[in-house]
Amino acid sequence: MRVSRHYSKAPITEAIIDLRVTLPEGFSTEQLAAIQTHIRNRFPAKEPIHVGSLLFEAGPSIKIEAARQQNGFLFRSGDGRRVFQATLSGFTFNRLAPYTSWEEFSSEARNLWDIYKEVCRPSSVNRAAVRYINRLDLPGPLLDFKDYLRTIPEVSPDLPQGLSTFFMQLQIPQEDLNCMLIINEAFTPPTSPELVSVLLDIDLFREQVWQTDDEEIWNFLEQLRHRKNDVFHACITDKTRELIS
Repeated sequence: MRVSRHYSKAPITEAIIDLRVTLPEGFSTEQLAAIQTHIRNRFPAKEPIHVGSLLFEAGPSIKIEAARQQNGFLFRSGDGRRVFQATLSGFTFNRLAPYTSWEEFSSEARNLWDIYKEVCRPSSVNRAAVRYINRLDLPGPLLDFKDYLRTIPEVSPDLPQGLSTFFMQLQIPQEDLNCMLIINEAFTPPTSPELVSVLLDIDLFREQVWQTDDEEIWNFLEQLRHRKNDVFHACITDKTRELIS
């Protein structure tokens, strides 16, 4: 099933394209910094990205050492709605609300990917992902979730039915695309007392080795985008469609 429908009140709060890579041995964050010269006009803000690690040593007494090292840079657009992360482990492009279209989003991501490739010379792509985070503002404060969501936590009828919070994760293999679908669903603070806000986070990815100039990567990301649409529509009801139309 392929569903294509435009919503005037699209609930997308963030769209993400992520590619994990293998870089040449010895490639450094100092070399990564050269990316800024190509994108300074579009992404004027630069912030370091750090990763942490813990080292445990057994012996007469346990020794724990914490380490923190820079892994790359985050570049932010002037309006704060576009974020480009260039790290030693990969490439990520985030588009924050308001989301416009896949065509605009993926086109800019591909342009930035070409810059990342030129500077970093990755030898391969090892993981490709598309992720969309949606915020559904539902009429509340009391509601029956089944009126608005088709994928929800089921509480035993022998237990109180009121939920103060919840987090649910489903991991569903997509055998036809040889990829994994992860659905995260959770309460998030509402914008007003009259609403109940739910995050519907749809993450699709495949781990395999691609050549970095392989058109198949972007064809696959396009497939993930269509599957994301199918998953979103499968998770909501007509009542929700009316709210965001």
